[in-house]
Amino acid sequence: MKKRLLNRRQFLVALSASTVGALYLTRQAFEQPVTSSPSSDHYVSKEGLLDVSLDARYRSVNLAGREARLYSYNGSLPGPRLEVKPGDTVRIRFTNNLPDPTNLHYHGLHVSPSENADNAFLEVPPGETFTYEFTIPQNHPAGTFWYHPHRHGLVAKQVFGGLSGLLIVRGELDDIPEIQAAQEEFLVLKDFALGDDGHIQPPNRMERMMQGREGSLVTVNGSVNPNFSIPEGGLLRLRLLNASSSRFYRLMLQDHPLYLIATDGGALGEPVELKELLLTPGERAEVLIRGEREPGEYLLLNLPYDRSDMGMMGGGMMGGGMMGRSRSTSPDRSATLATLTYKDRVKSLPLPEQLIPVEALPEPQKVRRFTLGHGMAPGQGMAFTINGKTFNPERIDTQVRLNTVEDWEIANEGMMMGFDHPFHLHTNAFQVISRNGKSESYRGWKDTVPVPPGDVVRIRIPFKDFPGKAVYHCHILDHEDLGMMGVVKMQQLGQS
Repeated sequence: MKKRLLNRRQFLVALSASTVGALYLTRQAFEQPVTSSPSSDHYVSKEGLLDVSLDARYRSVNLAGREARLYSYNGSLPGPRLEVKPGDTVRIRFTNNLPDPTNLHYHGLHVSPSENADNAFLEVPPGETFTYEFTIPQNHPAGTFWYHPHRHGLVAKQVFGGLSGLLIVRGELDDIPEIQAAQEEFLVLKDFALGDDGHIQPPNRMERMMQGREGSLVTVNGSVNPNFSIPEGGLLRLRLLNASSSRFYRLMLQDHPLYLIATDGGALGEPVELKELLLTPGERAEVLIRGEREPGEYLLLNLPYDRSDMGMMGGGMMGGGMMGRSRSTSPDRSATLATLTYKDRVKSLPLPEQLIPVEALPEPQKVRRFTLGHGMAPGQGMAFTINGKTFNPERIDTQVRLNTVEDWEIANEGMMMGFDHPFHLHTNAFQVISRNGKSESYRGWKDTVPVPPGDVVRIRIPFKDFPGKAVYHCHILDHEDLGMMGVVKMQQLGQS
């Protein structure tokens, strides 16, 4: 039977009566007395194979100079950085030492969604080990990807608790001479909410049902305001990941433009100059910074971003994308994420004029519309929906044919009472065609795209290579856990 969703007035009444309540991270025999540092391990494939072991457990780590009890992979925060090349085999022996079931999602990779590859439907019970194995396609683009849990109902809790790590695919972009000459840094942006005892604080019910859980401790690679250096005249390549469950990052580097060279799914055709960059949960970007200012210290700032739940009245019609919506850029309302300093001097390095051509996709064979909504479901509480339905792993919501191209219109129906929804698709990357009918200013590959309240974003997807079931969902992870996820089945022509 279809669940009846309450209207806006009923929703507000129910929400105003909501009380604080959430589950604390379990403090039982799964706690370990080991204390680990926030610096990540780094594993690189050898002779065509990346063969590693990952262990997820609840343990003490040094977070921003204090002891914290967090979820971690191999005791590292963020998790170990994995590096592969097209054609490599990836083998990961994953042990779950958490008190709850979990799994691994290889966010952004174009690999099989089935069996022991990037399968969001399997789970690894507590105390068990599971071996993931898959091959990176020979034509896979170079890029910045990541891994994190994807066990429905527990995703927000586990990612917010600390589980995530970078997965880098090396390739053509890295071979461009100007890119090779650049100094490379990896920045994982992640917020935490710690109590006085060092344990993760649970979200209150209203927070979880509205914008999703956020923490006041904002870190870069597990540290607060780390320092990065650049030689005068040099180039700095930043690989950026928003690994937060709900927090948006509106980034600006003082007195320096950002030259965008890659988005979620790989390189752009040429650098795009930006004054600021918006990263919603799950998004990645690569930017170049030129050492062309007077030596000194320059702050990487997180500017205010309007996530008002009042839709149009809160700026919901001002658009999304890399520039996003804003309120004020006054320094007192901005947060410092990291500090850039000049060190040494080199002969001035140029920006690359060209990067990697981005394929122009053909016109779609089919157009679909997906409406993102929310309401109160009797007996269930808050529900987030796609086309009026909450997630059901046994139901196929969308069937597509391999070797076809489709346009999906993602419509966020929230207006007077709306929420931002970063829309994420597994397995196949897409290109953003338009926002509210206005063409995108540049072509690039994405797997996560922000859809502000009242907006309609049109994406173009080439479905290819891999049959099977995958999912699409909001990457505000509380929204995903509360139902905003659907199942897509990809099949060969003639299959049923």
